[in-house]
Amino acid sequence: MRTIHLANVACGFHASDFSIMNETVLLAKANTVLVGAHPSLPDRQGWGRREMAMEPDELASCFVYQVGALTGFLKLHGMKLNHIKPHGAVYGMSARDLALARAVVGVAKLYDVPFMGLAGTCHQTAARELSVPFIAEWFADLSYSPEGKLMITKKHDPVPLSVVKDRVNTLLGENRITTIGGFVPLPEDVKEISICCHSDTPGAVEIAQAVKALVDQNNAQWGV
Repeated sequence: MRTIHLANVACGFHASDFSIMNETVLLAKANTVLVGAHPSLPDRQGWGRREMAMEPDELASCFVYQVGALTGFLKLHGMKLNHIKPHGAVYGMSARDLALARAVVGVAKLYDVPFMGLAGTCHQTAARELSVPFIAEWFADLSYSPEGKLMITKKHDPVPLSVVKDRVNTLLGENRITTIGGFVPLPEDVKEISICCHSDTPGAVEIAQAVKALVDQNNAQWGV
C-alpha cells in the first residue's frame, strides 16, 4: 500500500473474503490510497482468469453484488469508492464485446463512479455511450500483442525491472505502448493514464516501487 496511488481490491469472487476486504480497506485508508472495486467472474479456482459464458444482465448482477460488498466496508471506514475495474478474463471479454461492456460500465453508472479499462476498446465506447467518466489503463507487467492488444494470462511470469522501467519511460515520454513486436501509439484522445502493477507478479513490490517513482517524477514535471 505504501507503493501505490490507488488499489483495485478483489471483491470475493476470484480472491479475498469479508475479513480480507475489511483489512485491505483499513490498510488503504492508513496509507491514503484510493480504492476501486475489482469484480470478476465467479471463478476462485481459476483466479478469475478463465473465460465463461455469461449474458449481459447476468454479468451486471454479478458485478452489482461484488461492488456492493466492498462498498459496505468502505462506508464502514469512512471512505468512498473511487472507480470500478473488471478483473482478469472478464476484463478482456468486456473489452471485446460491446454488450458486456455496457453491462459492466452500467454498474459504474449505478454506483456513480468512473470506469477503468482499455482505451480504444468497447470499454471506452460503452463509457462514452453511458456518460460514465473513463480512466484509461496500461499494464507495466503484462505483454501486448504486435497490434497493441493486452495479453491476459492465468499466471504472470517474472519481468526484469529494467524491462518494466523501459516500458514505463516509453509510455510516459513518447506516448507509445511497447509490444512484443515493437511499439504502437496511445490513442490520441488519451491524455491521462493509470499504470497497473499486479500483486501476483514475481517481484511485485519492487516493480510497484519503480513504477511509482517514475510516475511521480513525470507528474512533478507537469505540475501534477
